[in-house]
Amino acid sequence: MDIAFIGLGNMGNPMARNLLRAGHALKVFDLAAAAVDALTELGARPAKSPAETARDAELVITMLPSSPHVRAVYTNPDGVLASVGRGVLLIDCSTIDPHTAHDLTDQAAARGNEMLDAPVSGGTGGAQAGTLTFMVGGAVHAFAQAKPILAAMGKNIVHCGGPGTGQAAKICNNMLLAISMIGTAEAMSLGANLGIDPKLLAGIINTSSGRCWSSDTYNPYPGIIESAPASRGYTGGFGADLMLKDLGLAVDAARTAGQTVALGALAQQLYQMMSSRGDGGKDFSGIINLIANRKIS
Repeated sequence: MDIAFIGLGNMGNPMARNLLRAGHALKVFDLAAAAVDALTELGARPAKSPAETARDAELVITMLPSSPHVRAVYTNPDGVLASVGRGVLLIDCSTIDPHTAHDLTDQAAARGNEMLDAPVSGGTGGAQAGTLTFMVGGAVHAFAQAKPILAAMGKNIVHCGGPGTGQAAKICNNMLLAISMIGTAEAMSLGANLGIDPKLLAGIINTSSGRCWSSDTYNPYPGIIESAPASRGYTGGFGADLMLKDLGLAVDAARTAGQTVALGALAQQLYQMMSSRGDGGKDFSGIINLIANRKIS
């Protein structure tokens, strides 16, 4: 297909690369010229605005940092809805609030376009390997149309229900991820301070009841997992500021639903502390340095 892809950051870049590998034609846009150039070298066509990117596309995919970015890319005068053809499917893979997802779906429908909210889980490693999980909200027939395209970038493609449910699933998942990462960081830091070899402790945890993704795949202690951001100075992963944003979405959604999320709110405060001391651009597993009262170098 001829696909418009907007947003070429840590996640969007490898996702777009996998679409190219699958044989799709891509027109791409990002505010960072270097990101566009990198995809252009692989065969994508560059565009100068979201509107230009979406014009004549058979499908539009966006992967952006937050709700305001998504709303602007779709609804600004030079945005996607200003130029996209009637009947073209729109897929937003960003993590945003369910209300914005609902509103944009309605605006797209008014112009004759189906829209899916399809946030992802799996991190940059999953994006590179094409093994992401897509949590998709929207009409069943639109999901069926999108699934073969999403399968070029992910392994688990799940229809969650109507508009906004993909975002609901994502913020619940990321709230749990933040909580489990903080718990893993506390356990690893405490063990090291009590004289246990961190690799030995990680091995015990990962064969015991404390095992979780934060311990066995993305361990926050340096040197435990070679491919994890902790082993490369907490760079190149999922930024703490992005996790803070997702926790804010979860806490706000919980407030609207009248649900208590005590650990989610505490996780939000801890990531706010990490961000406030200047480490917001580092991977979210760097929370272990806040817990251990040391600065990320």
